[in-house]
Amino acid sequence: MTRSDAGRTTSIWMATAELPARPALDADLETEVCVVGAGIAGLTTAYLLAQEGRSVVVIDDGLVAGGESSRTTAHLTSALDDRYYRLEQLHGEDGARLARESHAAAVDLIEKVSREERIDCDFLRVDGYLFDAPGTTDSRLGRELEAARRAGLAVEEVARAPIPGFDTGRALRFAGQAQFHPTKYYQGLVRAIEARGGRIFGGVHAEEFAGGTPTRVKTVSGRTIRARFLVVATNSPVNDRLVIHTKQAPYRTYVVTARVPRGSVPPALFWDTLDPYHYVRLQTMDAGDALIVGGEDHRTGQEDDAAARYGRLEEWMRARFAQAGPVEHRWSGQVLEPVDGLAFIGRNPTDDEHVFVATGDSGNGMTHGTIAGILLTDLIAGRPNRWADLYDPSRKSLRAAKDFARENLESQVGYAGWVTPGEVDSADEIAPGEGAILRRGLHKVAASRDASGKLTLCSAACTHLGCVVEWNTSEKTWDCPCHGSRFAPDGHVVNGPARDGLSPYRD
Repeated sequence: MTRSDAGRTTSIWMATAELPARPALDADLETEVCVVGAGIAGLTTAYLLAQEGRSVVVIDDGLVAGGESSRTTAHLTSALDDRYYRLEQLHGEDGARLARESHAAAVDLIEKVSREERIDCDFLRVDGYLFDAPGTTDSRLGRELEAARRAGLAVEEVARAPIPGFDTGRALRFAGQAQFHPTKYYQGLVRAIEARGGRIFGGVHAEEFAGGTPTRVKTVSGRTIRARFLVVATNSPVNDRLVIHTKQAPYRTYVVTARVPRGSVPPALFWDTLDPYHYVRLQTMDAGDALIVGGEDHRTGQEDDAAARYGRLEEWMRARFAQAGPVEHRWSGQVLEPVDGLAFIGRNPTDDEHVFVATGDSGNGMTHGTIAGILLTDLIAGRPNRWADLYDPSRKSLRAAKDFARENLESQVGYAGWVTPGEVDSADEIAPGEGAILRRGLHKVAASRDASGKLTLCSAACTHLGCVVEWNTSEKTWDCPCHGSRFAPDGHVVNGPARDGLSPYRD
């Protein structure tokens, strides 16, 4: 079992396959393309570039795919979370059709790569079912059915989703969706990249980025990578200070798994329409099937009630899947929600033309990350791509102005922490394994104790834009409520947009 770089909880993917570890960078390098971030987007981009014979170097500050890519539920779908009637409002019918086309192409590519590279990652085509939450008085299934059909999906209305023993009421069935074991897929991508001459390094923290010819990445160890093209695929871009981060918002999402008797639940993807919604799939295991149930999202750093959210997830699961056994895994992940529902993939706004970003997974990280690989490879090769304008990071959507204003107002909440008292008066009140914010005059201090009782004091100011961080009891991290940066108890950064750790504090 391997531990993710992004928190203390363990996903089913970490528990059942090893995340690839790679050596640290020990020399300056020159390459055609440097990819920063070895999650689904970075690895797919590197694989497709290496397949074309291009020189590629990938670096990650932890294990390969050890961040949010190890915390997915791995739904592979073109039935998007933000709904096609909403995408039509924001991007028009043509934009909705391109969104469907790109996500379907991403699923097809994962299937193709798995087959051609002989990656045993449990890839399986399944149907997806969308159904209303109980008590829904304003069902939008009809609107979604018509919009999804206009976008080109194979979708039909059925009397109910096939959940034995629970009547969902009418549902939409989306044919030809898929699922897989993501960590096994990453293992295969790493092998395929290196077999084609690509180089991958782990435990490499990038601290400086520069555009130009060549682009440059400097690491904390003093090593420099020079490349004609730079791709930043770090979930939340660490090379961008502000622009992208005003157009997307960070959310925590929660997952539980439990065994069900083999064959008692059909292989399928299930989603309800509650806000926040629930999402379900199966994973075949050695002894029975694992039921994977997610939901209960909230803004990162603005709630610390994971135990209650896991409890509500389990309650929701047991009301629909009475055959489920004890919960075996609990974990959370971070989702970046763009204001207009689609990822930002392409040239980084206000940056050099050779610098690219991929971010804004919007709950469909596996397909958005794969789209990034396809689109960025075309942009780097100078080829036209039908999806380029749709995913352009520089795009502005006046139709999403209300959501833009609301999310940016929410992003200011972390500054209020500077005028509030501390959560505890003394570090003596902090139990082993926990953390809390102290006030020391004008300073706010992030204080935590490890399991042995050792106290660590850091500045509570997020190194991105200075918001006061909050303790995450479940993951044992300091989370920023403004733009989603996250830090380990000792202060080192585990999730951008911050690229520097919390400063040590001394009384």
